[in-house]
Parts: sequence; structure tokens; C-alpha cells
Amino acid sequence: MNTTDDSHARRRLVAWIIAGIALLVLIAVGVYGLLIGPPDTDTPPAPAPSERTVGPPPSEKLTPRLPVIIATDDPEGFARSVAEALFTWDTGDGLMPADYSSVIVEVGDPTGYEQAGLASDISTYLPSREAWIELRKHSTSQYLSIETAAVPEAWAEAVDQAQPGQLPEGATAITIEGTRHREGIWQDDPVSSEHSVAFTIFLACPEDADSCHLLRLSELDNPLR
Repeated sequence: MNTTDDSHARRRLVAWIIAGIALLVLIAVGVYGLLIGPPDTDTPPAPAPSERTVGPPPSEKLTPRLPVIIATDDPEGFARSVAEALFTWDTGDGLMPADYSSVIVEVGDPTGYEQAGLASDISTYLPSREAWIELRKHSTSQYLSIETAAVPEAWAEAVDQAQPGQLPEGATAITIEGTRHREGIWQDDPVSSEHSVAFTIFLACPEDADSCHLLRLSELDNPLR
């Protein structure tokens, strides 16, 4: 074998040795990487379960709350509570007008004599189902601020003209005057409005009853004076 051939053979041997060493280094680095995991980053580690903020699941919503009418034998206090319940609602709570109406009907005449008329009266104060659906698109809510609540002078005349037995025991009337407040969203902006209202609540507070009950409602903005 001549010198030239020996020289080529040695070069090939050296090249194979270098390639083999490089391959061993790559294998070692790969195995080391698997053992230690990915390199650290600026992202902090996730907190332990006990450190995480605890809250209700995203799908869980708070139960809607309907207005509450207080049980009392005080005519004015009862009338104020009825008035606030009559005007307090929120279209975004998942409820419908019938749900709010039921709260008021529940404190109606226990004999049932005035129930049909009372239900009809209430329907004129609440939005219709169709109007409610439209108002819901604007997240509309409403409440009442009461300014005066008193027995109207015309009630005394009504009592004088009533026939014996025509009025239930403990019957009276309370005229409410106040401001109806509405709030909602219009074109992504919050909006609000105020409107003066007046109406009369007819109720009865029998002496032997634990609470007054509702009889009828006057036409809105056409109260006894």
C-alpha cells in the first residue's frame, strides 16, 4: 500500500471517530434534556390548589330575587311595601312579568273575591310579555322612590256613601305619590329616565288578622285625592 492510500485511510478513520464522538454527545444531551425537563421561562409556576382563587363555576348564576312584601297590620307600611314591589323589577334577572305579579297577588284578598280584578289591575302596571322581551335587550330595570303616602280626603266620602257590608272590615285607601326610575343600556351607553307617578292602593287590615291584605289598585296616574 502506498503512502497516498495510507493517508486517505487515516483521514477517513479520523472522520468516523469525530462523527461517533459527536453522536455520543448529542445522545447524552438528549437524555439529559429528558431528565431535567424544559428550560425555565419567565412564566411563574401555577399556584397550588389551596392558593387558587375559589369561585362559583362560570355556568353558575345567582338565583334571581323577587321583591318581598312585608307582613304588617300598619296600613301605610303595607301600602308602601306593595307599591315598591309593584314597581321594582329587572328584565335581566331571567324572570318574567308573571313572576313579579305573583308576589303581589299572594297578598291579595284571602277570600278570593277580588283576586281576578286585582290581577287585571296589576297587569296594567307591568310591561306586557312582548314589551318585556324588548326591554330585556337593553337590560332595563325599574324601581320606585316614594315621596308621600297618605289616606286621600276622597276616601272619607267613599266610606260615607258605601252601603252596609259593601266594604270589607278594616278597609282603607292609601294614595302613593313618587318617582319611577328606569335604567338600561342604549347603544352601549347607560341611560336612565324618571317619571312622576301617582296611584291609590285599596287594602284591608282586619283587627283579628296578622297582616293587611290587598284589595285593588286604582288606574295609574288617576288616584283618589
